[in-house]
Amino acid sequence: MHFLRTLFWVVIAVSLAIFASRNWSDVSVNLWGNLQADIKLPVLLLIIFLLGFLPPFFILRGKLWTVRRRLVIAERPPVAAPPAQTPVEETPLP
Repeated sequence: MHFLRTLFWVVIAVSLAIFASRNWSDVSVNLWGNLQADIKLPVLLLIIFLLGFLPPFFILRGKLWTVRRRLVIAERPPVAAPPAQTPVEETPLP
């Protein structure tokens, strides 16, 4: 199983390298005003991918952290209550 997982990631890495080498050209990005930026296409795609991937990833990690924290609190053994004190009867003074 480990071999198949490694093979899968190797195929993905090689295909991304081939895509990047074939499309290594400048792309003009229009910014505000008359400002333009020239950036390589694979770099632009990586930036766009990270802009879309990272916010949901951080939200998911935050939710998992909260659930794990609550689970640890729920799995703790209950704190033993202090023994109940019996009320002392007051005797009237003679």
